[in-house]
Amino acid sequence: MLVGNAEGAVRMATDYGGWRRDVRREVFVSYHHRGDQAYYDAFSRMFHDSLRLITDNSLERKVDSNDPGYIMRRIREHHLHGSSCTIVLCGADTWRRKFVDWEIYASLDQQMGLVGVRLPTLLLAANGGTAKPQRLQDNIDSAYAPWVQWNDIANDAGAVQRAVETALERPRSTIANTRQRMVRNL
Repeated sequence: MLVGNAEGAVRMATDYGGWRRDVRREVFVSYHHRGDQAYYDAFSRMFHDSLRLITDNSLERKVDSNDPGYIMRRIREHHLHGSSCTIVLCGADTWRRKFVDWEIYASLDQQMGLVGVRLPTLLLAANGGTAKPQRLQDNIDSAYAPWVQWNDIANDAGAVQRAVETALERPRSTIANTRQRMVRNL
């Protein structure tokens, strides 16, 4: 059972009523660097005590290759290594980014948890939907990935930790990762 304390940290209750140490999850944060860097910076400040964030490892700046095999290996070995969950910060143009899709693909391929966070810049369409990365949407639809609102996590320090724990508890059989990887930014 998950229980939040006043500071928003998540503790795991044992069956015997005792407490284990606080769990400080290591997570990878995927986002559109040019469009949503300010939100990543705010996220990093808000959750630096409760989550161990993989640092800003922008593929667009650090990978000088067009070889998909090499790029996927870099994602696995240098970006996701040690993480248990990927958090996707979804702004107005995140759905257009090839490397965000590849990071989600690699995360799911390794059966990591997946959480989507709707940033305030991601507007609602007339039908109430949003333009998210398609692979993330597939996993929200399959009930694998929780979808949370930026304002909810900004106002409740425990909300993102609960979403991560929920993601890690979801059955791996609900992972939807059959879509072809994006070949270019849109």
